[in-house]
Amino acid sequence: MQRYPRNMTGYGADRPDASWPGSARVAVQFVLNYEEGGENCLLHGDAASEAFLSDIAGAAPWPGQRHWNMESIYDYGARAGFWRVHRLFTGADIPVTVYGVATALARSPEQVEAMKVADWEIASHGLKWVEHKDMPEAEERAAIAEAVRLHTEVVGERPRGWYTGRSSVNTVRLVAEEGGFDYISDTYDDDLPHWMEFGDRNQLIIPYTLEANDMRFATAPGYITGEQFFTYLKDAFDTLYAEGETGKPAMMSIGLHCRLIGRPGKLAGLKRFLDYIQGFDHVWTPRRIDIAEHWAATHPHQRIERPSQMGRGRFVALYGGVFEHSPWIAERAHGLELGPAHDSAAGLHNALCRMFRSASDDERLGVLTAHPDLAGKLAAAKRLTAESTSEQASAGLDELTDAERARFTELNDAYVAKHGFPFIIAVRDHDKAGILAAFERRLGNPTEVELGEACKQVERIARLRLEDML
Repeated sequence: MQRYPRNMTGYGADRPDASWPGSARVAVQFVLNYEEGGENCLLHGDAASEAFLSDIAGAAPWPGQRHWNMESIYDYGARAGFWRVHRLFTGADIPVTVYGVATALARSPEQVEAMKVADWEIASHGLKWVEHKDMPEAEERAAIAEAVRLHTEVVGERPRGWYTGRSSVNTVRLVAEEGGFDYISDTYDDDLPHWMEFGDRNQLIIPYTLEANDMRFATAPGYITGEQFFTYLKDAFDTLYAEGETGKPAMMSIGLHCRLIGRPGKLAGLKRFLDYIQGFDHVWTPRRIDIAEHWAATHPHQRIERPSQMGRGRFVALYGGVFEHSPWIAERAHGLELGPAHDSAAGLHNALCRMFRSASDDERLGVLTAHPDLAGKLAAAKRLTAESTSEQASAGLDELTDAERARFTELNDAYVAKHGFPFIIAVRDHDKAGILAAFERRLGNPTEVELGEACKQVERIARLRLEDML
């Protein structure tokens, strides 16, 4: 059984109404990454110096050596950059979420105290600011536990949010299994929070960003001036605010780093953005934990039985009748590479139709001939499937006059005699008069044309049935 774990659908075309507090049209959330003192460094027991996210062009790790320039740039973030950012946000009365590396927080008691006095959320940014992609699962699990322990010791309370950043494929699952986090942010996959299931745990995910992020001052292509940063943030805000005015408010995450945005020229662009959004009504600037609490209360997770996770027997039992009397289509579809994308009517319909379309000519003809005549003998004898009975009744075909019944019988006989299969139409798309008109029009078509049309109608009927089921 092939299963594809990535969710490429999300909320789809019609995302939910976030219902932000105060009828906000957008939630603008600022994250300050506090990594200074937690980066790769020989002093921290690492094998090489840091090389990520600094103003040193083309930086590379120095194995076995301290990198004085790199260390001093990180030191600037703690010594000067943090306080400049702190003054900006406390002055604007906008709270932030701090992604705090536990070992960095432990080396910065004055900054931690300032975060707490400002009522900033201090979420966990892991134990150390290092790469996790090659870390064995047991080692990463232990690092998560130690990050929580040290964070609690340093801050005075455990973190309720988590973001690793330089994560492994196991990170989100391992953090969810830790069991104590209101949210995890190690995804970049949406403009709204969403839920993921890990065993019995429903885990809230609040996606983060790498584009509305000052890290692009340290990457190519990236920002060169504070004005460029402001312009990008403004354009993103304007787009999301306009969407919110149409009833679909979303979330805007903005990522900051003390050693980057804390430089005067870069901070000027951020200050312009804060001034800009404060000129709008209906803008919410929460901490991430505020978003988590709102989402859990307003959009609690509801588990459903997912087609992609069903065993073969259950899958066929539920969906074997979607194509009339043709359970083999569901049997084959179950063997496809199903995933979250197939847990909707559209997704499951696509999987079933693939098997119908790839079947032999004789198999497809068998599906067509399995369909009953419209208002025919099976209907009169009450021997239709429950689905067909409901569908025919929806168009009034269970309440025909004698003349209408005679006309349907005449058309049914003529159609089958000419084409070799019954007339098929998605009756729920039509009324009785429309069905009769289509019947009379299509009777004259060549058989090869009608074969194609009948197959399309079979697929349409299947889609309508799945919409009822899902």
